[in-house]
Amino acid sequence: MKKVVGLTYDLRKDYLAEGFTEEQAGEFDSEETINCLQQTIEKLGYKTERIGNAKALCGQLAAGRRWDMVFNIAEGFGGRNRESQVPCMLELYEIPYTFSDPLSCAITLDKALAKKIVQSAGIPTSNFFVIEKIQDIKKTDLQFPLFIKPIAEGTGKGVDADSLVEKPENLKKTCKYLLEKFKQPLLAEEFLSGREFTVAVLGNASNAKTLGIMEIEIPGDPKGIYSFTAKEKCEQLVNYKPYRDKALYDRLSKLAVESYHALQCRDAARVDFRCDKNGEPNFLEINPLPGLHPTHSDLPMIAAQEGMSYQDLIKSIIDNALARTKRPVD
Repeated sequence: MKKVVGLTYDLRKDYLAEGFTEEQAGEFDSEETINCLQQTIEKLGYKTERIGNAKALCGQLAAGRRWDMVFNIAEGFGGRNRESQVPCMLELYEIPYTFSDPLSCAITLDKALAKKIVQSAGIPTSNFFVIEKIQDIKKTDLQFPLFIKPIAEGTGKGVDADSLVEKPENLKKTCKYLLEKFKQPLLAEEFLSGREFTVAVLGNASNAKTLGIMEIEIPGDPKGIYSFTAKEKCEQLVNYKPYRDKALYDRLSKLAVESYHALQCRDAARVDFRCDKNGEPNFLEINPLPGLHPTHSDLPMIAAQEGMSYQDLIKSIIDNALARTKRPVD
């Protein structure tokens, strides 16, 4: 009998239908992504069942539904623990699932906590300060220019040209706008003026390895701000380039795997870096639930540049999850 893999996800069109803006629903998945993922898992020999978001999972668990494994890409909704909602419920019912556990999902979504942990592990990251209320801007002694963004958002939400604050007199305006819009603390970082990279990591424990590295260039923006708009319109606005120059590649690869271990990620993740003015890569953030659109998302793009098919990428993620849960593959 085929093993059954349930799919947990947040569908963007469902949230748009509820009145969410494009930016509010920016982290959620397209129907195309879910279709491709489902078809790929079935080609690997599994039976699949669509579960949906955390509330749908809650209802199905209460009704007695169970699965051999859940392939989880649900981002969740509401607060900095939202990516932990599905993993928590699955652990409660002892159902194995892909990707990181609730603790790692929560910590990595809080960009300041993630930076504190990698910093304690000796991984370079730019100096930062958390702004919880507008009065806090008087307490920071960071060196300008600064980069300001919401502390617990993804997909570039809240990031645009105004996120780069060149002078102290402009800081209050940017922070006031973001605090009011996102209703959460802000991360203020000393701006890194160098090149930007994203690194794909696959595996667990000592078997975790770098799959590949991609450089991100924004030709129309001399500051290279990887904004929400740039990510949404990446085909038109962004140049993605395989990166292979050995010295920096090796440095990025080492730091990515160290970050992956420091934050206790599992199965696969994507680690973002930006270089300072001296060319030294600094940790930006890590995504333990990387996007999986076959051609639009960074992780599958890196896999493709390294000669790994989308099907083999998904197989690797499932196999990694099965191996650590000691569930045999039929």
